[in-house]
Amino acid sequence: MTYVMVDIEADGPIPGDYSMVCLGAVVVEPTLERTFYGQLKPISDRFNEKALAVSGFSREETLDFDEPEDVMVRFRDWLSGVADGQARFISDNNGFDWQFVNWYFHHFLETNPFGFSSTNLGSLYKGVVRDTFKNFKHLRKTRHTHHPVDDAKGNAEALIAIRDQFDLKIRL
Repeated sequence: MTYVMVDIEADGPIPGDYSMVCLGAVVVEPTLERTFYGQLKPISDRFNEKALAVSGFSREETLDFDEPEDVMVRFRDWLSGVADGQARFISDNNGFDWQFVNWYFHHFLETNPFGFSSTNLGSLYKGVVRDTFKNFKHLRKTRHTHHPVDDAKGNAEALIAIRDQFDLKIRL
């Protein structure tokens, strides 16, 4: 099993009506060298200026991004090349990131190589420290920039720190 930390940026709150703008992922391992990055052309005419601004791209720039199906094929192929067995999806906000990745995989490729479940890093940390008000973000080393690879790396660093600090049985 291979943990893959995923982060996405989108131009709105839900897939289908709005678009995933970019996608980043990193294999959770000490080197954090195996990464994926893709920029996706919008699938809808709808977009929210404030949501899009978080990504750092203009609407005009996103119109020149790659076709979403091509990016999802590349992501699927990357996952099959890096995963030892089942790839496990984990993210800071899996309620948001997972909905887009799952929707895009099923919409464009009719299957999701992650299967049907995901893990929320924040919830894992809250459970480990036994405090629902605690936050893991102080464990990141890589600055949170809203570039999805940077953000995935920072979250992967936090997961590794959680594993090491609390002697968790997480095989990476």
